[in-house]
Amino acid sequence: MKLLLLSATPMLLLTACGSETASAPKQNDTAAMQTESAETGTASIGATEIAATRPAGFAQCGTCHNVEKDGGNGIGPNLWGVAGNPAAQKAGYAYSPAMKSSGLVWDNATLNTYLKEPLKTVPGTKMAYAGLRNDEQRTEVIAYLDTLKD
Repeated sequence: MKLLLLSATPMLLLTACGSETASAPKQNDTAAMQTESAETGTASIGATEIAATRPAGFAQCGTCHNVEKDGGNGIGPNLWGVAGNPAAQKAGYAYSPAMKSSGLVWDNATLNTYLKEPLKTVPGTKMAYAGLRNDEQRTEVIAYLDTLKD
């Protein structure tokens, strides 16, 4: 039984990455977090508030990527501060040679191309993901990534 579960885990991760459907945060959760933030008088966005603002399409990304400031890497690199910066720059993550030599800068146009077809955009990338084909969800994910910075 244990062997079956261990061998099924990578398949589950890849299945999650390839799914186009994802659920949005519950309205009550978002409202509760906004109320809590207002009550405490915090001006900055904390991890729970960031989680509440994630677009539905990001659920696929969150399977492998962390977005917390100063958070660690997951299966993929932490995405805090990635927008607007060169590819393959997160400390402590073992990028593929293809990504290291890609010369990409994560501007909106590059993110759009890469998120739509990562394996075609950077052949040899470690990101085993077919791509986020839904244009609206991809636009929302890119806008969300742009908020993950100081």
